[in-house]
Amino acid sequence: MNTASPRNFLPNNVGQTLLQAGMAFLRTPSTKADADAVIFSVKSFAAAMLAYYISLRIGLPKPFWAIITVYIVSQTSAGASFSRGVYRFAGTLVGAIATVVIVPNFVNDPMMCSAVLSGWIGLCLFFSLLDRTPRAYAFVLAGYTASLIGFPSVLDPGSIFETASVRVQEISIGILCAVVIHRYILPKRMTHQLTGKLSATLRDARRLAGHALSATSGETHEGRHQLAADLLVIQGLATHLPYDPAPTPPRKTLQLIHDRLARLLMLAAEIEDRVDALCSVDGHASGELIALIAEIGAWAANAETRDREVAAAQLIRHGRSVQKRLGAEAAMSRDRLSANLAGHLAEMVGLLQDCDRLERNIAANGGLRDATWLHGPKRPMGYVYHRDAWMAGRAALGAIVGILVGCAFWIWSAWPEGGMAVSILGVCCALFGNFDAPAAFVVKYLCGSIYGVIISLIYSFIILPQVTDFRVLVAVLAPAFLFAGSLQARLPTTFMALGMTLTIPILSALGPYYSGDFAMSLNSVTALFAAVGFGAVSMSLFQTVPVDGAITRLLRLSRRDVGRRALGAAPNEARWTSLMIDRTALLLPRLRLTGKVYPDVLDEMLLHLRIGHLTGQLRKAIPQIKGDAGVELIEILSVIAKRFGGREPTTPTDLVDLDQRIKTLIEKMAGSVLRNRMQIVDLLIDLRFALGAHAYGRSTTDDR
Repeated sequence: MNTASPRNFLPNNVGQTLLQAGMAFLRTPSTKADADAVIFSVKSFAAAMLAYYISLRIGLPKPFWAIITVYIVSQTSAGASFSRGVYRFAGTLVGAIATVVIVPNFVNDPMMCSAVLSGWIGLCLFFSLLDRTPRAYAFVLAGYTASLIGFPSVLDPGSIFETASVRVQEISIGILCAVVIHRYILPKRMTHQLTGKLSATLRDARRLAGHALSATSGETHEGRHQLAADLLVIQGLATHLPYDPAPTPPRKTLQLIHDRLARLLMLAAEIEDRVDALCSVDGHASGELIALIAEIGAWAANAETRDREVAAAQLIRHGRSVQKRLGAEAAMSRDRLSANLAGHLAEMVGLLQDCDRLERNIAANGGLRDATWLHGPKRPMGYVYHRDAWMAGRAALGAIVGILVGCAFWIWSAWPEGGMAVSILGVCCALFGNFDAPAAFVVKYLCGSIYGVIISLIYSFIILPQVTDFRVLVAVLAPAFLFAGSLQARLPTTFMALGMTLTIPILSALGPYYSGDFAMSLNSVTALFAAVGFGAVSMSLFQTVPVDGAITRLLRLSRRDVGRRALGAAPNEARWTSLMIDRTALLLPRLRLTGKVYPDVLDEMLLHLRIGHLTGQLRKAIPQIKGDAGVELIEILSVIAKRFGGREPTTPTDLVDLDQRIKTLIEKMAGSVLRNRMQIVDLLIDLRFALGAHAYGRSTTDDR
């Protein structure tokens, strides 16, 4: 048999080149993103039509809610779709129960009933903003389910129980179909995304270590910011892992990796400062210390080195040996500084080596049975979220006020479609309330709704009257939903796509039978646009937080917490480190949105992290220090608490005074007979650098 192949028509080298070029094109990020979007859209449409068919077969009155639910629940990964479905079901059930309790008890006072429903929506929004995990979606759903069911029933509460019951059934069918299709048909594993991101993050960590060792400040700053953002992304992916169909990495292993990378983020700044002070042109680093830095830099840069673990163990022993030898006599400041740097270098190698081993542990899909080889803490802390009750309360109160204004206008004007409009307004306030400036996202949703209205009118009055078979209906709906689904899979157009996929099923009246009514459709369109438009205005007035204000508040809270740690009233070091890394990650997108230039804001946040970490550790060491040294340390920490805990910024004069007092205390501690004096000296040296004692390198020269 004669088989055709590229070799029959092209020279071998040309065919191979074309084949390689084709494979390279298919592997490009843009092509892969397009393919993923198409697959997601096809699966979502299949799930929507399956949910629609089941709803029709069992006789549900508004099967289009099953379609809408599919598109709300569907996510690009199987794990995220399943977790979103679980939390949507829980939120829908709680919201329906709350509505059934609220509406009948205030049946004689529509305005009071509206106020209680608004308060419920605001309360749900408050808890969703505090949670900041995928569980927050359950609170969002509990709020806007009450809005969708409750407000249209305020003036007609007789059928509230039946409406709530049917709505839960329709939504449950949509959830089930979405979860089954995305989980079992060409599933996209969250585990694969996590492991890929984890490998990239560890590369970033090794690169950060290399920049710190060479004291290249620009690259080190960027590396620290990138690592903080990476840790937030990894946490976001890891929260969906319990719902992923593939075997998932042990939670403890991921927490241990996070703790070590969080410590590395701070340690890189410490090492960079020491290397800059000791190994500059006028520095006084010993040849042995310079050689150690070079060896660690070479080890960190090449992750594929053979006998990597053996080399790491040797570097750690070498670093501890240098630290012990220089710290034993430490009569001069430069020796203490060199010993301090050697200890930090040994710790950094241990952290990176732990991360390498933990990554291999994940790749082997094994549990962490033996943790004796870990260099850092063996009890993991994991990621800690920043939660701001004041900001959450502000957003919740803004939502309540906006919804109440809409309710007052509806009841006062006796607008027939007002219940529907206010229900959509409640959805907007709950769904977009987690953004600092939600109006921009509401406008995107409104733009998608405009397209959805146009498509719906074409379907309702031109196409659907000609359809008499379910298979034909699926065929005619496919172009619109497949297009909208592909947009939903792309982050920049997600909200616009939701405006389409949530509008078309309702306005096209995809019910048990065709019921095209132009007047009703026009009223619904008017209510939709009025609600979304007013939502954009009310959220701009009552729920928007200026970007500059959000940045300033994060910095102010961090300064306040530094003061608290200096007084001993704060969480432990691991929790503090993770909390400050999350705050740093929260700053990154806000800095991109603001029109102003904040050149040092991220570095200031990381500086607060370092100072807070050190003051907390020194506060715990006070009981071990007797005499004048203990009193002096208490006074230093009290000054730091006053400077950072108040609203007045720390001035250069304040820092110079603190630097001199800390320097004097270092001399006292170095000459004491306290058993752990070198650990305390190390903490004080770190504190000097963290407080801005950039002249420390010159001080060592003066002290020779």
